[in-house]
Amino acid sequence: MLNKVEICGINTSTLKVLTEAEKMQLLRAMRAGDKTARDKLISGNLRLVLSVVQRFTGRGENLDDLFQVGCIGLIKSVDNFDITLDVRFSTYAVPMILGEIRRYLRDNNAVRISRTLRDIAYRAMQARERLTAEHQKTPTATEIAKELGLPTEEVVMALESIVDPISLYEPVYADGSGDELYVMDQVSDDDGDKSWVDEIALKEAFRALSDRERKILQLRYFRGLTQMEVSKEIGISQAQVSRLEKGALGRIKGQL
Repeated sequence: MLNKVEICGINTSTLKVLTEAEKMQLLRAMRAGDKTARDKLISGNLRLVLSVVQRFTGRGENLDDLFQVGCIGLIKSVDNFDITLDVRFSTYAVPMILGEIRRYLRDNNAVRISRTLRDIAYRAMQARERLTAEHQKTPTATEIAKELGLPTEEVVMALESIVDPISLYEPVYADGSGDELYVMDQVSDDDGDKSWVDEIALKEAFRALSDRERKILQLRYFRGLTQMEVSKEIGISQAQVSRLEKGALGRIKGQL
């Protein structure tokens, strides 16, 4: 009884765990019209939902609610899994369960986000996964925006809107001796006067740059383009972009 965990009134220690062969057998039976096979598949994979839900412990969320939402993802996985693919069921189901829970958390976030922005963020995440798989590297915001046919700024805003807020007391480092480093320890305590003085100095330094240098910095740091993309945009070589960018940043740093 020491390992007993109840969630949604279910003693999780008694949940059945299916082997991969049993899952495939039940999936085939379900596709053949066996209505009981679907129920057995769902009940036999509840431990999989529980393993995903455990990732969200300690965040103040109601685990019973997350478990129920995760079960929706499991049901979708059971209903949509393609048995002709050479893929383990759990490999397909875990992202589905995780995605369902994350959508629930986004939709119920205290910070209200418009449906349009959430939809863009969801499409952007799908595009990022697709481009990563195709090119074996994480795409830039510009590449994702191009894939979706949307402005880069809109895609960046959408993706940032669904990032979970972090507590100031979230530990970012611990060495095991009790001496932990928290997010709040990394937040600058500079006063407001210094902040606005620095901002004015930065604007003055930016104005002192040439038009081409300002254009390069805008493309690199406000639109997120790579040096190669910038070189194509303004019609110079990547080496020139690198030299001009380095020089401009050096002068700004010197003035600040």
